[in-house]
Amino acid sequence: MEKLTENSVWQELTAHYQKTKKLEIKELFENDSQRFNKFSIQHENLLVDFSKNRANEQTIALLLELAKSRNVHKAINDLFLGEKINLTEKRSVLHTALRNFSHEPISVNGKDVMPEVFKEREQVRRLSEKIRNQQWKGFTGKTINCLVNIGIGGSYLGPRMVTEALKDYENTTIQIEFIANIDGADLRQALKNTDPETTLFIVSSKSFNTPETLINASIIRNLLMTRFQDEKAIASHFIAITANPEKAMEFGIPYQNILKLWDWVGGRFSIWSSMGFVLAVQIGYARFEEFLEGANDMDEHFRNTPLNKNIPVILALLGIWYNNFFNAQTYALLPYSQHLRLLPAYFQQVDMESNGKSVSKSNEIIDYSTGPVIWGQQGTNGQHAFFQHLHQGTKMIPFDLIGFVNSMEEYEHHDEQHEFLFANLLAQSKAFVEGKNSTQLLDELLSKGFSTEEAKGLLLHKSLQGNHPHNVILFDQLNPRNLGMVMAMYEHKIFIQGIIWDINSFDQFGVELGKELADDLMPYLKNERENDNLDNSTKGLINFYRNQRFSIKANL
Repeated sequence: MEKLTENSVWQELTAHYQKTKKLEIKELFENDSQRFNKFSIQHENLLVDFSKNRANEQTIALLLELAKSRNVHKAINDLFLGEKINLTEKRSVLHTALRNFSHEPISVNGKDVMPEVFKEREQVRRLSEKIRNQQWKGFTGKTINCLVNIGIGGSYLGPRMVTEALKDYENTTIQIEFIANIDGADLRQALKNTDPETTLFIVSSKSFNTPETLINASIIRNLLMTRFQDEKAIASHFIAITANPEKAMEFGIPYQNILKLWDWVGGRFSIWSSMGFVLAVQIGYARFEEFLEGANDMDEHFRNTPLNKNIPVILALLGIWYNNFFNAQTYALLPYSQHLRLLPAYFQQVDMESNGKSVSKSNEIIDYSTGPVIWGQQGTNGQHAFFQHLHQGTKMIPFDLIGFVNSMEEYEHHDEQHEFLFANLLAQSKAFVEGKNSTQLLDELLSKGFSTEEAKGLLLHKSLQGNHPHNVILFDQLNPRNLGMVMAMYEHKIFIQGIIWDINSFDQFGVELGKELADDLMPYLKNERENDNLDNSTKGLINFYRNQRFSIKANL
């Protein structure tokens, strides 16, 4: 593919940026009464308002031309057809197949994978209903009433986020806990309110080689063996979710308790697979399928909608506009929903692990910016934390405000609370565009009794410049279908950006070196090996560790 910075449309965009970088969003609205209609897209019960961006019609037209020049149409088709678009690992990327409901074949290496997908869904349904119907018994015959998901990365962030997001649809008494971190505090906290006799442990690891997951799972297996004194207990209290069933069986988990993954499913995209098992238990399998259907609906929109009305494409292009031309280094996701408070952390992994790359698919070092830092928090909490920086700071930080028209809560005053929440979303969106100028402020301060001199001294401090670009993304309500839809929307946004930047969004070699070095350093920490051959800093840190650790142990 042609180098991005040598692309003629890219060069046009560079020139266009110089002409338009001082565009005022407020003036764009003043000059076009139809701007909202032109710069918003409604799909089913989803509305994406991108009118509050520092972009005019020519900006959008050029960005769409850029997408065409980077063969985005072909890339989308290759994704859905199972082409090996993960070039470095020579794999297909087919998380979309996991939420596909058609019976048309989708092939990997000439084999239709859909029969296996449907078979695995049936296994998820069967096992989840067995637990929900209180038919799964522990080793001592007691009914299983607690699930503990042991996994990290995509095996934790996805299941944890979706079970939190859909808490209002929980219709079981099954308790769900998570263990991710190798820090023993995480394990102890999760097990604090559990009974081994009534707990089922789900070991979630695509490779079944993830050190944190296997260490935590082994500790729990040993605890169960101490409690029950019988290897047969493992079969009653463990399930595995993995693409490596042989390793799971070596651990002691019987074949019938193994839910399968495939190498064409990336860990950060695996929530649509058996990795969503805890969600199926929490909300029931029928609701779980609604979650998949929502994502599939966005897949169909993404695959079949013209680029100028294609929600993930538009969001991706606007992100590139700020990342590469305004030099914005971060992007914030701000859901006005307590249940979605983990969404920013979830997409922090999906986005940054996908597009945190510096080598092109043409095997060249990249000389332009790629994936931004993703962060965020739920509203209105964020308003009392970092919105000060968004309103008056010196950095360009584009963001998405995500909200829901209807609350699913049912208690006294919930309508009033939800209306106040939604009013805050709208108010912040308006404030980010309009700001507050010195004329308004001066009149306001004088009316509050400040002298003219005092008022003028406060003008700069209290002024809000506005003109902060953002999107507003609204749904009718937070439900399984809509959650699936918004998650797939962001997945496809990330994919499109990777295509335009000419990077492989589906490997993650950057996470491997630290794991290898941790294994190498363990003997030094245990004082089993001298650290003379280590670098000066690592040696000093290990000496501090040894001195503090062993001196504390000696005093216990």
